[in-house]
Amino acid sequence: MAPSLDYVIEQVQREKGISREVIVDAIETAILTAVRKKLGLDLDLEAHFNQETGEIEVFQFRTVVEEVKDPNTEISLNEARRELDEESEVGDSIGIKVDTSNLGRIAAQTAKQVIMQKIRDAEHESIYDQYRDRKGDLVSGTVQRVERGRHILVNLGKTEALLPASEQIPNENFRRGERVRALIIDVRKETRGPQIILSRTHPGFLIRLFELEVPEIASGDVKIINAVRDPGQRAKIAVYTKDPHIDPVGSCVGVRGSRVQNIVQELRGERIDIIPWTPDYTTFICSALAPAKISKVFIDEENRSIEVIVDDDQLSLAIGKRGQNVRLASKLTEWRIDIRSETELEEIFQSAVAEFMEKLEVGEVLARMLYNEGFKSIEEIADVDIEELMEIEGLEEEKARWIHERAKLTVREKKDTTAGGRPAAVSRGRSLEEISGIGPKLLKELVELGIDSPEKLASASIEKLREIPGVGEKKALKLVEAAQTLSVEEK
Repeated sequence: MAPSLDYVIEQVQREKGISREVIVDAIETAILTAVRKKLGLDLDLEAHFNQETGEIEVFQFRTVVEEVKDPNTEISLNEARRELDEESEVGDSIGIKVDTSNLGRIAAQTAKQVIMQKIRDAEHESIYDQYRDRKGDLVSGTVQRVERGRHILVNLGKTEALLPASEQIPNENFRRGERVRALIIDVRKETRGPQIILSRTHPGFLIRLFELEVPEIASGDVKIINAVRDPGQRAKIAVYTKDPHIDPVGSCVGVRGSRVQNIVQELRGERIDIIPWTPDYTTFICSALAPAKISKVFIDEENRSIEVIVDDDQLSLAIGKRGQNVRLASKLTEWRIDIRSETELEEIFQSAVAEFMEKLEVGEVLARMLYNEGFKSIEEIADVDIEELMEIEGLEEEKARWIHERAKLTVREKKDTTAGGRPAAVSRGRSLEEISGIGPKLLKELVELGIDSPEKLASASIEKLREIPGVGEKKALKLVEAAQTLSVEEK
């Protein structure tokens, strides 16, 4: 019997990849279950595998007592000394070997079921431990079967994995027995066993394929910075190297395109743009929009946003089919990219200059200056601090304050017209510059005193206003009365 049981344990250990300790524990548990089913559930039993005899030995433990009340768990002192151990004392726990040769068919069947379940659980745990840290790894297997909904079960050898329809490249089909490569994106622990989820659409799948095909990437001489995909149609991948003697793009393409073509075939004809990465994000973004040629760019570093200007004949190329090119470039660079044509840019420029001249009451030269400093709308001017306007070369402080106040006034007018449907002329009374006698210089003095609205001016003291150079008692009274009149009209 010993060679037979040892042989079974070794076979299961080799085939299932389960440790000997787990198998022995499963057998011991199964034998205990069978014995309890045969002799009773309330017995104090233990099972041990005897390495020398190759048998599973079961012992029933009974406590030595003066007077037996429960014969299943107790034994009298006299009986213990007479039949088991002459030195027994009250309170000792004595193990009595149980004969397991006559357990019967039902008990044996129960033991078999317990062993199979234990081994199955151990096998599931072993597979989970093997794959749980392999997320992002590339695996290869054969198609086991195609289920309803185009979900595919892939045989990986010791276990199966699921390739959902949503993780398959559009319009690709697989047949039973066909080899398939995919990326592990998730490993789930479920009651029926570990569930391994595969993907052929994940950007990581593209990266792993390049690592297989390009020795420079596998060795670390060329690094993949990022990769994005529109599965089955187009992909972009950014590569970089510190070695000046290595061409990162050429390494990925290979001789006559041999390396990249192998990947394109695996991805069912997916077009791949290989972009050289550079820390100069302007150059990187322009490269990511290839093959379109860029005329100029406007950068907003704080919001990671860039406006790209192209010639009219390059606009559709830069945007791509259904916005594909600019969308992938934006994901690859992790910048928001807005693309405009030269004609559209000129229209925006002329519109903005005209609005600045009308609303801010400035000349064309100053309007153009504001636009060239990056202000594309009245709202942008109103949102910045006055100090930022004052930093513009050639713009005096008084003029800067005037422009800022006019911009805020215009924004308030637009909001009032939109929210309440009232004409802008009514809401204009809430701005200090609408009061007769208040010019840029006086406006600056009032703001510095904390008087930045007609309401505050209407309640200001004459003494406070007289602190302003050039404002006497008479003028202060006129300013307060004018402000009070506007406040009454507003109400």
